[in-house]
Amino acid sequence: MQDHLDDLRFAHVLADTADATNIDRFKALDLEVETKPDSALANEAEAAVEKLIRVQLQRSRPRDAVLGEGDGLQGNGPRCWVVDAIDGLENYARGVPVWATQISLLDASEGSYQPVVGVVSAPALGRRWWAVKGHGAFTGRSLSSATRMRVSRVSRLPDASLAYSTLTGWEELGRLNGFLNLSREVWRTRAYGDFWPYMMVAEGVVDICADPELSPGDMAANAVIVTEAGGDFTGLDGTPGPRSGSAAASNGLLHDELLVYLNERH
Repeated sequence: MQDHLDDLRFAHVLADTADATNIDRFKALDLEVETKPDSALANEAEAAVEKLIRVQLQRSRPRDAVLGEGDGLQGNGPRCWVVDAIDGLENYARGVPVWATQISLLDASEGSYQPVVGVVSAPALGRRWWAVKGHGAFTGRSLSSATRMRVSRVSRLPDASLAYSTLTGWEELGRLNGFLNLSREVWRTRAYGDFWPYMMVAEGVVDICADPELSPGDMAANAVIVTEAGGDFTGLDGTPGPRSGSAAASNGLLHDELLVYLNERH
């Protein structure tokens, strides 16, 4: 476990590197948009940040594998770093400050890869969240200036706040009716999108959230942060962790009901 705490400190160093590069390029983007934003500069920034993180990992953790959105999986072994250099790339390209770098460590020492370290850093929002398995989840500006996070205790869907990213994904999966029925049942809905709903579940300011289709880089850090804050993180099929290609997160009290609605078919 001590090694994982060391890995957390190193993940913060990686996040600092990513923040410095991402925020510099974000401020330099041409934000004059007539139709859809040109994402070329954003893609260039994402590739540059992933490369920087890979170089640092190769130097400091040469035995670990690395999985990134750009260059895929490199290396093998019982430990794998998962990197999403810019989660919320469309927001980044448009000048919306809701984007983040997600860095997580998966450890297979117990038989299957499980996230044991997660850092989500959103410099344009001035926010960072992190967790180590067995040590709780925190938010703050640094390891020495942090607040522990706890999920909410809301136990009824009519009192719950639901966050999501998109409606089209639910429609493509044939689950739109279930999602809409859920949205009618809860107290309120907000489409914050990307990493942010999961961090708000961990903070206890949102009670449930879900996405119909996500990559491992979108989920691994979120999973360990939500669960260490006392919540549940599964796929839509109920499988714990970030391996199902979809995500449902909650304060735990509402999770079974959440999955029932999200698995309704039209």
